Amino acid sequence: MKQVPAATFKAQCLAILDRIDPDGIIITNHGRPVAKLMPVGTAPTELIGSLKGKLRIKGNILSTGVRWDAESRHPRLAPRPRRRSHRR
Repeated sequence: MKQVPAATFKAQCLAILDRIDPDGIIITNHGRPVAKLMPVGTAPTELIGSLKGKLRIKGNILSTGVRWDAESRHPRLAPRPRRRSHRR
C-alpha cells in the first residue's frame, strides 16, 4: 500500500484522489500512519438483496427470547409520612 506524507497529500489532494488504486493509500505524519484513504468499493444499491437465499431465519426475530411481564411484581409502597422538623 502506498504511503503519502500529510503535507504532500494536502498539496496534491485532488490529483491523488484521481489516481487512487484499489488498495488505497496511507497518509503519514512524520512517518507515522495517521489515516487510510480507500476508494469506494461497491455502491449501496448493489448490497440490497445480495444475501437473498443465503440466510435462514431461525425462531421469532421480533422476540428477545426472554419472557417479560410489563406489570410489576412488587406493588408500590405507600409514601412514608414526612418527619416533623425539630425546629421550634
